[in-house]
Amino acid sequence: MPPVGRLVGNLDFTNLYLPLSDKITAGLPLAEAKKLGPVFGYGNFITVTINFLIVAFCIFLVVKGINKLKQPKSGPPVVKDCPACAMSIPIKATRCPHCTTELSERTAR
Repeated sequence: MPPVGRLVGNLDFTNLYLPLSDKITAGLPLAEAKKLGPVFGYGNFITVTINFLIVAFCIFLVVKGINKLKQPKSGPPVVKDCPACAMSIPIKATRCPHCTTELSERTAR
């Protein structure tokens, strides 16, 4: 993620840790701190989490774009609802095939 790193000012989380021993002083790089004693290195977790979120967001945008391209073009309505039984029927129907109600032109969607 070098381009993203440049955008946010070259932030580096890999050397963040919590010392679990009194022998370790603050400000040491993670590799040197590990040699002196136990440490809890949470910086790598933060880096991996940020990378995951960036990649997940990019995949979301790609899938959203593909789904938008696949949507059918909207046109004039081809079905209408029966006022008596609320079933969808063809727009040119004059009688509902489900409940046999006479239909008028006002019931079009």
